[in-house]
Amino acid sequence: MRRLPGPSLRQYRAAAVATVCALALVACGKKAGDQAGAKSQIVAHVGNEVVTIQELENEFRWENVPVGKQNDPESIRKVLNDLVVRKYLLQQAIDAKLDREPGVLLDMLRSREQVLANAVMSRAVASKPPGKADVDDFIARNPLKFAGRKLLSVEQVGFPLGPNSQAIIDASRTAHSLDEVERQLASAGIVHARQAGVLNSGELPQDVAVAMLGKSAGDLFFIRSGANGVIFQIKAEEPRPLEGEAASDLARQLLRADALKAEAGVAAMSAKLDAKFDGEYARIMGGASASAEPGR
Repeated sequence: MRRLPGPSLRQYRAAAVATVCALALVACGKKAGDQAGAKSQIVAHVGNEVVTIQELENEFRWENVPVGKQNDPESIRKVLNDLVVRKYLLQQAIDAKLDREPGVLLDMLRSREQVLANAVMSRAVASKPPGKADVDDFIARNPLKFAGRKLLSVEQVGFPLGPNSQAIIDASRTAHSLDEVERQLASAGIVHARQAGVLNSGELPQDVAVAMLGKSAGDLFFIRSGANGVIFQIKAEEPRPLEGEAASDLARQLLRADALKAEAGVAAMSAKLDAKFDGEYARIMGGASASAEPGR
């Protein structure tokens, strides 16, 4: 089966250079057209590069710095310092012509695609903000994140997940104590650590939180935490309700996150219907129609 030629690395490189040049021309045009106005927006110079107030504000957004903290000298110092370092390294990279290397160009293209992909999904979600009825309904359906929220004091044993850990997880379902779990881990040669901790019922999936709070005292539970497993026992519960505007704000954030996941799912389905894979990739991708000519 003959594979149709795809875009070459040279084409990718040309596209990236064109994009960078276009951005540079826009920037130069702005400098020439409104140099006096631009000066008032500059907060720092790093060699030939400048840092503008708009870039600083954008960094605050990326770092999730609250509006009330954006005039705080410590916040400004940290964010502006990181921005200055990045501008300095950018100059070093350009001087070394790293922006012309094929791998770097492909990474730049990938970053551009990712930013634009996120932007189109964010715009779609922002165009349909949840109303008060949506927020109230979400709060009512998730009581353990809001009015019924609790802080759970736990004793836990953490260990890295690996080939032998599933047997430990299965055995923990019938274990009667963390001491027993520790003996099983030690017997299997799995490094582990035991310590006290606190879990917030509002940060757990609703079904998991309901299942945990409905069990008997002394029961053991397992959750994944990144590359680690945690088996724990609840020692105490403390009511910590979240109500009023704080609850509404959190509900909007969670609804937005759910909406972004839904948009990503729709995009994935639409992309799969639109995509045509060539040659062997058609078979690998599950029999999607190929655009390559059949082999002779």
